[in-house]
Amino acid sequence: MNPKPETYYIFTDGACSNNPGKGGYGAIIYAPNKTVVELGKAFMSTTNNRMEMTAILDSLVCLSEVKDNIHVYTDSMYFINGITKWIFSWKQKSWKTSTGKEVLNKDLWMSVDTILDKMNSRVSWFYVPGHSDFLPNERVDQIAVSYSKNGDCDLYEGSYSSYDVDLFKDIELVESGKYLKKDSSKNSVSKKNRSNKKAFSYISVVDGKLSINKTWSECEALVKGRSGAKFKKSLSYEEELLIAEEFKKYIK
Repeated sequence: MNPKPETYYIFTDGACSNNPGKGGYGAIIYAPNKTVVELGKAFMSTTNNRMEMTAILDSLVCLSEVKDNIHVYTDSMYFINGITKWIFSWKQKSWKTSTGKEVLNKDLWMSVDTILDKMNSRVSWFYVPGHSDFLPNERVDQIAVSYSKNGDCDLYEGSYSSYDVDLFKDIELVESGKYLKKDSSKNSVSKKNRSNKKAFSYISVVDGKLSINKTWSECEALVKGRSGAKFKKSLSYEEELLIAEEFKKYIK
């Protein structure tokens, strides 16, 4: 596929050692004049989600004055869900979650919201399955990991005709949601393995009220013997957000 006219393309990724720990991000910006700029930066103490968000934020800042369309590609489902679903409720609740807690990474979410409000461009968001051989995603991952581990990376800036990465080979499949991940059967978490993994939290809905607890004993006290109670175990903050979003349909 050839790039669409009057459209900027942004590809981003973030990386973090030990999460939290040393981190970095990588980004590629393709401009309608057929030039490419790679971005990257290292951070001494951060998280993976902050790196994913910072890659997108810094890229948008670079394009804050343009009036053409912008397409953003990220493998962060946390960001995709946040920017297309959760942010509207967060803003209505003064940047609080449905449970009344302050939104994690509030500073970055507010900065992204501010820059989008000021931009004259129409920004479209696309999810890319991580580590799926989508060439731009592989390159920004390489940049992000290099910054997180080495604090530096050789970045390209110049004509797309001299660039080593084919940015548009599979982009139609990505935009249609038909680009498939690598075989993840070996990496998937089975129900048996999930039960053995340490919980990040327990999410429940009892009598139309959503609760998030850090221990099973707290959650069990809420749901045990309660008709119609719903509950799930999360293994990460991202999964907690997804489950909480899923359970909204049970909230009265």
